[in-house]
Amino acid sequence: MKIVLTEKPKNAILIEGFPGFGLVGTITTEFLIDHLKAKKIGEIVSDKISPMVAVHDSKVVDPLGIFYDNKNNIIILHALIGVNGLEWQIADSIKSLCTDLKIKEVISIEGVGSMELEEPSETKAFYYAVNGEKWEKAGLEQLKEGVVMGVTGALLLNKGIPLSCIFAETHTKLPDSRAAAKVVEVLDNYLGLKIDYKPLLKKAEEFEGKLKKLMEHSKKSVDLKKEKDLDYFG
Repeated sequence: MKIVLTEKPKNAILIEGFPGFGLVGTITTEFLIDHLKAKKIGEIVSDKISPMVAVHDSKVVDPLGIFYDNKNNIIILHALIGVNGLEWQIADSIKSLCTDLKIKEVISIEGVGSMELEEPSETKAFYYAVNGEKWEKAGLEQLKEGVVMGVTGALLLNKGIPLSCIFAETHTKLPDSRAAAKVVEVLDNYLGLKIDYKPLLKKAEEFEGKLKKLMEHSKKSVDLKKEKDLDYFG
């Protein structure tokens, strides 16, 4: 696994989102790339990553793309595919990126299952960070109990990363654009990006439909490969 960069901006904030519960991280980073008009400056490549890409506006979208917003000095790591089994390697790659680019802060975005039986009128979001004062001013409650898995869990266990985490509650395993919109609202308050996230909600709904189809095709491809492997070895 290696990082390929065409530019190396320094002292930026890195925002990363992977397709976890509700696909909140992926949808949020897609929002940010589109709204901030961030340009692609690299990718994470590995022969262990599923060889699958999406095509959007006649352009190939890499599985793990790295984008840069020069105006706000923000780097966005956008993941379209799951990385089960590669969480530690991804965390190590992010740590290397932090060292190489002198990243000021890594903001990890995750969806978490809600404990409430009925869907509330307003989506809740929580933070985990060493210094939470700024996050509380941005309207977040501190996460006091919970289990964190995936890339975010590996990052929390990987010492030396200036990490903050945003957890948005979701009631569904399907793409949750409302939870993603809540994260965008929080990031807007925290970073002063001046994002009008309400119009982005409509774009999220359009994107989540495409993303849902992509994930379905991905699952079918994996299932088909397993069937072929069984036939071959059987």
